[in-house]
Amino acid sequence: MSFPTSLRRGFTLVELLVVIAILALLAALLLPALAAAKQAGQKAVCISNLRQIGLALRSYSDDNSGLIPYGPKAPPFTSPASFYPSTGAPTSLLSLQTGAPVGLGLLLAQHLAGQPKVLFCPGRDQPLDADVELAKVGKNQAQGSYYYRHAGNTDLFDNPASTNAPTHLQLDNLGENRNDLPIRALAMDTQFLSPADLAAFNVKPRTHHRLKFVDVLYADGSVRSRPNRDGRFTVDLRDYGDIHEAFSRILTVLEQADADP
Repeated sequence: MSFPTSLRRGFTLVELLVVIAILALLAALLLPALAAAKQAGQKAVCISNLRQIGLALRSYSDDNSGLIPYGPKAPPFTSPASFYPSTGAPTSLLSLQTGAPVGLGLLLAQHLAGQPKVLFCPGRDQPLDADVELAKVGKNQAQGSYYYRHAGNTDLFDNPASTNAPTHLQLDNLGENRNDLPIRALAMDTQFLSPADLAAFNVKPRTHHRLKFVDVLYADGSVRSRPNRDGRFTVDLRDYGDIHEAFSRILTVLEQADADP
């Protein structure tokens, strides 16, 4: 059985162009919605991660006389690649160049042993392989996704002669920050910008959520999202003259979160 020629003709060029235009319009309408849904999903996972970190910190504190994770002692500073010249400085490191766990990495042995990837935010803006970083712990320097307050020392280098005991280590009594406000924020997304040529020393930009907001873990275990208006939570060290203030700048963004209601 054959059909009349008039019934077997294909689409005309005009019809094809109309279909393509409709598909393009639908894509233009759907892509922003899909992107927004993806961002919302990443935000939800990030908040969940920080809540799990908060539970691990509470468990660690219960096992260690009320203390939050602290240490180890900073080794002698020999290279800019070692971004831990001062014990207790705010840090996103999970381990040092020696492999020794540091900061939130101190939770990995026990309190986060079953869920180590909560130390990595899915909303990161640069590639970061969680499995690769976790494999470095115990062997080399490893990075996570979150700043950890870590006692809040802002000295650029340890003073070997100092015998001062660290402060701000009791989870239920962290004391006051430099602005005489109660210390509340313990960990948050890194929003870190640095000069491009420092990448040779593994000092690289580490930003999250397209710099639009940060998720913050507070000492009471709550987690809240804070808009990054005017870069108030961004540590911008692209000017070499600011690098010596790195730890103070990181602590400043945590203090911004302390002040938020």
